[in-house]
Amino acid sequence: MTTIKTDPIADLLTRIRNAAHARKDQVLMPHSRLKMAVLKVLKSRGFVTDFSKVKNGDFDEIEVQLKEDKRYLTLTRVSKPGQRIYIKSGSLKKVNGGLGVAILSTPKGVISGEEAKKLKVGGEFICEVY
Repeated sequence: MTTIKTDPIADLLTRIRNAAHARKDQVLMPHSRLKMAVLKVLKSRGFVTDFSKVKNGDFDEIEVQLKEDKRYLTLTRVSKPGQRIYIKSGSLKKVNGGLGVAILSTPKGVISGEEAKKLKVGGEFICEVY
């Protein structure tokens, strides 16, 4: 039985957070291109080991490999379906003193806050992870 998700990014973050707290090595979730783009940023910053698209019956899923030392991740959804948060490149601040990453959806694609600052582009502030 499938359920309708009104916020797939919040679902992605919650599944990763719950799997990390339960000391799981991997987690499965429904596939979407936006989730893959967010996971690409998380992998490049070292918050997840790897991810891949797998076929499960008629539907595609994403299998995410979690890092052993990242058991207590803080994944916070900033822009929500009921209240979208947009930010300019000059307004971007460091997340957790530079240890975390802000993830933005920009005209250049889904990128980290540091990359958005370098490209001088703003966008929707999707989430922050540290």
